[in-house]
Amino acid sequence: MALPALLLSAGPALAAWPESLDTPVVTLGASALAIIGLAGGSYVLRLRQRLTALQVRLGIAGKAGARVGGRMPSERARDWHFRVAAEAGHSLEGWVDLEGRLYWVNQAIERYTGQPVDVVLAGDFVDLVVYERDRAYCRDQIRQALSSGVAAEFELRLVNGRGSVQWMACYWQPVRSDDGALLGLRATMSDIQARKEAEFKLLESVAALRRAQALSEHYLRRSNEERSRLSALLDVVRMGILFMDTDRRVVYCNRTFCEIWGLPDGERFVGVRDVALQKHALALIEDGAGYQQHVSRVLLCREPSEPFEIHFSDGRVVTDFSRIVPGPDGTRAIGRIWVFEDITEQRRVANQLLHLAERDPLTNLFNRRRFHEELERMLADGRRHREGVGLLAIDLDGFKPVNDSHGHQAGDEVLIGLAGAVASVVRRNEMFFRMGGDEFAILVPAAEPQGLAELARRVCACIAGLDFSFGRGQGKATVTASIGIALSTRHGEDGECLIGAADRGMYRAKALGGNCWEFARDVVCAPID
Repeated sequence: MALPALLLSAGPALAAWPESLDTPVVTLGASALAIIGLAGGSYVLRLRQRLTALQVRLGIAGKAGARVGGRMPSERARDWHFRVAAEAGHSLEGWVDLEGRLYWVNQAIERYTGQPVDVVLAGDFVDLVVYERDRAYCRDQIRQALSSGVAAEFELRLVNGRGSVQWMACYWQPVRSDDGALLGLRATMSDIQARKEAEFKLLESVAALRRAQALSEHYLRRSNEERSRLSALLDVVRMGILFMDTDRRVVYCNRTFCEIWGLPDGERFVGVRDVALQKHALALIEDGAGYQQHVSRVLLCREPSEPFEIHFSDGRVVTDFSRIVPGPDGTRAIGRIWVFEDITEQRRVANQLLHLAERDPLTNLFNRRRFHEELERMLADGRRHREGVGLLAIDLDGFKPVNDSHGHQAGDEVLIGLAGAVASVVRRNEMFFRMGGDEFAILVPAAEPQGLAELARRVCACIAGLDFSFGRGQGKATVTASIGIALSTRHGEDGECLIGAADRGMYRAKALGGNCWEFARDVVCAPID
């Protein structure tokens, strides 16, 4: 169908030729040339149309990223498509390189932080736009994502030019090349400020709910429906709650109360008198008589009781406190509420921390901190009762060669063995301390010179009689002690004076060859009136 059309279009051109050329051969040749020319022009026209369409499709990309030959590499084309999509969205999009630096970010950064794109890219974006308290956390997340190559999700706060913060949900997505090499991280941040505000309101509601628990006496006089809701609330509280009316009958007890006292379902005890509960409790606690006296005192008082510790036979420690619940008019009481709390774990942790703070970790003796506390306490008691306080400063002779010859582990064995042996010599009212290294001390209340001398003699003999063996082929070792003695009534009732006097006595004993004891001979500090 294309050929007839071309012949028709060539008709006028053939009709215009001169008659001298109007021969069959010339006419046929001219017609053929016209047909070929018109066909070539049609092909060129279609080719130009296709090129135009292709330019329309790639026109923008050509402007944005055209390079040599007018063609864009595929990697840059993908990068351009990513940036167009990122700029069109509402989220904050960015690209972090392998060194953790932000090298591209969309215009949303200015909307959220008030910082222009070029300013953010020119500096450290974490210091510029991330809230100060979240910066270390943000850097850590970037490092983890780059090192592991695994996507990460977290939340942080951005700060704008006005100083206010904006909560954002962050998603770090590793970006890889076609061959799997890590190119960087795609950082996407979405606005979650509204959600965070809702969470904060929820936390405030929870805090208000906890405060409302202190007003349990108000809920207890509500209707049965209100009481059911209150019961569900109190069952999740980790405190035992018991409410009794003015006739001392159980009105309510929650689940934790039953767990503390080993009782079955609390509903069974509604209406039971307090004497029945006390009978059950006395079989579980150590001092039953003391607990009964405590309950009697509380019931006679209208003021809130102080916390009272109850020691159970199985080692648990529970505190209770109680108060009267006033009626609606505020004058007539409608009952009493008891609150029980199991503090066993809290007490264990507290004792453990106290032990670590006061004990030497190697020998388990009292440490220097506890020594100064006890020294001041004993001196105060001594001044009050007009009694002397004795101090023995002990320094080991020959301990350094043990460390040098057999190692520090052998030295530790010597210190541990010596501490156990000397502790058996010290009396119950005397306190044995490790001051550090191979230095020890003994505090003696209500002391006299003769008793201190006898104690020093026993300690010297005990230490000198110890033999330490360090295994096959490692040999044995012995140590002795140089002991200095000070007495507050002779050397001063000030702690520093007493310590200085005992040290001087110890140095005198060491100068005499060790394995002996000496009193401090000079009085430096006058007694304190």
